[in-house]
Amino acid sequence: MAELRRFLGDAWLVAARDLRIEARSRVVVDQVVPFALLVLVLFGLALDADHRTLRTFAPGLFWVAVLLSALLAVHRSASVDQSDGTLDALRMSGLPPSSLFLGKAAAVFVQLVLLEAVLVGGLLVLYGVEVVDPVLLVVAGLLAGVAVAAAGTLYGALASGLGVRETLLPILLLPVLAPVLIGATRAFDDALGAAAVDGWAWTGLLAVAALVVTVVGALAHGVLIED
Repeated sequence: MAELRRFLGDAWLVAARDLRIEARSRVVVDQVVPFALLVLVLFGLALDADHRTLRTFAPGLFWVAVLLSALLAVHRSASVDQSDGTLDALRMSGLPPSSLFLGKAAAVFVQLVLLEAVLVGGLLVLYGVEVVDPVLLVVAGLLAGVAVAAAGTLYGALASGLGVRETLLPILLLPVLAPVLIGATRAFDDALGAAAVDGWAWTGLLAVAALVVTVVGALAHGVLIED
């Protein structure tokens, strides 16, 4: 029990550090959130459709906007450790690599949850959607956020090790997140009443994806951040 508390405490220290850095830099608030809202607006303009059509496509457009914005958040999270020898200092600090991974993933998760909340408000205002099942909406959003944050942290470390974060990260990450995109979209179809599907069954897929990516990331992160 003491080891678990120490492990979670180490992860919390890393997460709190990343969140403090973000609070000072305001990159998510000033850049990522406006970018995500702009994506929703451009989707609406490109479809040139009425509210009924937009409501039908709203779940898919929502998650495409989330994934595109998540790339910016993940890139920001990875770049923080590449400046001023921070990654070397973390390696020498004695923190377990799994704690480092979970802490960084938790910080990205918090940012994604805030982003999702803002984008749901954007759907309500811009697309005129109605939330039919708020519990399903929240659970699916949280599980998808865990999967995206864990996968993003894992592949962000991989791309950073290769020295090509900007160009390689989307190529590595987006195909891996395809099942999450599909599952989250179908769950939101049900939660928003856009399609007659079993959203809870798709939420189960999201739970499995979140668990697998988190476990793999915690186990592999130490290898990825080694020189």
